[in-house]
Amino acid sequence: MSQLNISIPPALKSWIDNRVTEGRYSSASDYIRDLVRRDQDASKEEIQWLRGLIAEGLASGAVDDEPEAVIETLIAKRRAQRKPA
Repeated sequence: MSQLNISIPPALKSWIDNRVTEGRYSSASDYIRDLVRRDQDASKEEIQWLRGLIAEGLASGAVDDEPEAVIETLIAKRRAQRKPA
């Protein structure tokens, strides 16, 4: 296994120590590995989400309106959603 040395402020070190003391993790290294794995999973989910949006956009076809008009329409719709009923 590779080794990585990092510097962190005392408040973060204290946080890590508390998480280990709670018993969910066997060591600070175990905690950091778990955080990195969760970040990797989140990144994969974000990529899938973005790919879905791209596919949806491609499937929706071309828009004949000018980009500025499309943006203005989207802004108006958003403002209408925010107005109290």
